[in-house]
Amino acid sequence: MEREPLFIFHSRFFACFAGRISFKPINCMKFKTSILPLTLLAAAFLCHGPLPALAQADAKPDKRAARKATAAKPAPDLANHRYGPHERNVLDLWKAKSDAPTPLVVFIHGGGFSAGSKEALSLGLLEPLLKTGISVMAINYRLSPGVSFPAHYHDCARAIQYARLHAKEWNLDPKRIGATGGSAGAGTSIWLGFHDDLADPKSDDTVLRESTRLTCMAVSGAQSSYDPRVIKEWVGEAAARHPALTGFYGLKPDELDSPRAHKLYVDASAITHLTRDDPPVYAFYNEARGPLPASARPGQGIHHINFGLRLKEQMDKLGIECVVRHQDEGANASSEMVQFFIKHLKPGR
Repeated sequence: MEREPLFIFHSRFFACFAGRISFKPINCMKFKTSILPLTLLAAAFLCHGPLPALAQADAKPDKRAARKATAAKPAPDLANHRYGPHERNVLDLWKAKSDAPTPLVVFIHGGGFSAGSKEALSLGLLEPLLKTGISVMAINYRLSPGVSFPAHYHDCARAIQYARLHAKEWNLDPKRIGATGGSAGAGTSIWLGFHDDLADPKSDDTVLRESTRLTCMAVSGAQSSYDPRVIKEWVGEAAARHPALTGFYGLKPDELDSPRAHKLYVDASAITHLTRDDPPVYAFYNEARGPLPASARPGQGIHHINFGLRLKEQMDKLGIECVVRHQDEGANASSEMVQFFIKHLKPGR
């Protein structure tokens, strides 16, 4: 079986874990500490089946394994560099070796808008991009419940604007910037790609004067809509009841079906903003196809390929390239993403 890129596996594991396991209070002192890794692996098996060898090691709460995974990646040229005023407004930048300004791919992590970090960027994506002369930037952004929509999106937009402001200093081509990520990072990437430019030429903040537009997006497990009403229609009731959605919007239970909520749902959905002048998309999925089972847990289906197929229908009508691939087709996500970025960020290579 083809191994998943790590950021794809992490998003799916935790979404599935949250949907299938219910917790009851226990007296942890009655158990030996060694039971925790076994418990996590058992939960992963229920959700995911036997784990790929690469992911098994990563699933254990082993600090040494985490340090080893980080050490496997080359050190960034800039580490935890601040792009904004908030604690999580930090980025890592790897500069591709080149005399001429290079394209840039921005990695936006997943985690249901309430967890995750830039360290989820996989070596399998980073290394080939750098080898082909494409620089890579991985970013953190503020999370729920501390913030709600659109703060997560706007932090990511600011990181892109910050890179443009420093393009000359960092040897980047500000006209060739792509985005990637899994799950929430994927949804953010395509929202930024389709949304009108957020640049404010009159802002006192020089960062915010820069463009937020993208050249292309290559993502995994992307949700083209975060509207629960649309998700229910496209995928099923269980997916529409994903627990992350309430926190993302910052809504109270009695507001979920209000006019205010409906407006937020529409505004937060990438497909709402799609127009003929928007950039191309590559979208990879690995959640099972077909209708959700009657026993589906809340959140199951949130990475369903129907999100990509519905997006492709609309992009095809506008004449915009949209490639939708599934693991059951033998797709190698990392390799195909890299080729997609080369095609659109380095044409004629």
